[in-house]
Amino acid sequence: MHARNHSDVSAAVLMGGFMWYVIQTSTGREEKIKQECEQRISKDVLSHCVLPLYEEKIKYKGQWHIQKKKLFPGYLFLISENLDELHEQLKRVEAMTKLLGAGDDIIALTQNEIDFLLRFAGDEELVKMSQGMIIGDKVVILSGPLKGMESTIQRIDRHKRKAWLNLEMFGRQQLVEVGVEIVKKVACET
Repeated sequence: MHARNHSDVSAAVLMGGFMWYVIQTSTGREEKIKQECEQRISKDVLSHCVLPLYEEKIKYKGQWHIQKKKLFPGYLFLISENLDELHEQLKRVEAMTKLLGAGDDIIALTQNEIDFLLRFAGDEELVKMSQGMIIGDKVVILSGPLKGMESTIQRIDRHKRKAWLNLEMFGRQQLVEVGVEIVKKVACET
């Protein structure tokens, strides 16, 4: 088994030639596929396998608890500088559905998508809870990874402490769920 730590992600991005590819797999099997990729694909070929998570608050037994959920259910990100060899070695991974692409071409994430993932989830590959407030009908994020991203928020459920973002990822619009706690709601003054 090849051990890879979180700082490998930033290092791989900073070094030239590394690209991020997306594989689609069965929802609920992402951790297993990630382990298989790390075990069956040579460390020389696969720099890092990324499964971004997000924090959300769940209330049970009268208390709020933080749990981690998959940011992109059914997807993994593979960082490699050798697409041909990566594609070949992925055949060793059972239950891997496909590398995302257009037609026969396998497409890497754009630099903007990579920068977004690194900023949003960081080296921990975890999108922490954000805190915000609602002023009238406007959402203002006070802290956390959603700060400055208010324009991408499609919907907020204050009671479930969730926000849904409309993001351009994988060449199409994605609705992405993240955790947000609205600490205050203020009526708009006229």
